[in-house]
Amino acid sequence: MSRGIDILVHMGASTKTAKSKAFKPVGSVQSFSEAAECLKILAHPVRLRIVQLLLHGRFAVGELSQDCEIPDNVASEHLRLLQRCGFLSSQREGRHVFYEIAEPHLKALMACVESRFLPPPLKTSQHKN
Repeated sequence: MSRGIDILVHMGASTKTAKSKAFKPVGSVQSFSEAAECLKILAHPVRLRIVQLLLHGRFAVGELSQDCEIPDNVASEHLRLLQRCGFLSSQREGRHVFYEIAEPHLKALMACVESRFLPPPLKTSQHKN
């Protein structure tokens, strides 16, 4: 018998209570409310593409809107929502505002999304002459 099962068998009648308290992760529904709100913001195809792009460097609003094929004002609204959740930071340089990722955990989250929903990248062979 594994050690965990062995311990639970020896606890007798209180097994259910001890098991649920011993393995229950920290948190509650209320503690996930902010996470849920920010994940709702992230759950939009344009915003996912913006995050994907920004994980590879900083971009101005115009560059992002052009890639996403949306007007600048619409891109700005998407960026504002992402920034409100703390996902992005911005820096004004003259007439341009550049955005970059502020939340480092987005890299792992995007890797999960990409591996699940995007086709694998084409493998290119490198020949040495």
